[in-house]
Amino acid sequence: MNIQRKYGEGAELIWHDRKRFLGLPLSFTRYELVRKPGAWFKIFCNVGFFGSYIDEVNLYRICDIDFHQSLLGRILNTGVVTLYSNDETKPTFVLKNVKNPFQVRDMFSTYVEEQRKLYNIKLTEFHRHD
Repeated sequence: MNIQRKYGEGAELIWHDRKRFLGLPLSFTRYELVRKPGAWFKIFCNVGFFGSYIDEVNLYRICDIDFHQSLLGRILNTGVVTLYSNDETKPTFVLKNVKNPFQVRDMFSTYVEEQRKLYNIKLTEFHRHD
């Protein structure tokens, strides 16, 4: 798929992967990290074969990153990276069974911090007192 045609002129694909089953990309769930310089930087999740459902989150909206790797995941070098955001429609963005999950987590962490600095966004932590 041509990234320029899919996301517009100037868009560049930074990272992509598929949800994996037993270490193999045998799924119709695709993840893409795309940057359009001067406009946006987003993570997309495209699910489906005949029809498709696409979810997206701006990187500067991501508040926290979680990581989980099972024993089988360690053997196959796959894991689950969860991105928590303050996006109302998609507060939890789960990248299931992606390859090289440590590098993926670090990559997202780096890009999220870069985007927060670019947009001068400061995160504040709120504690509920019940």
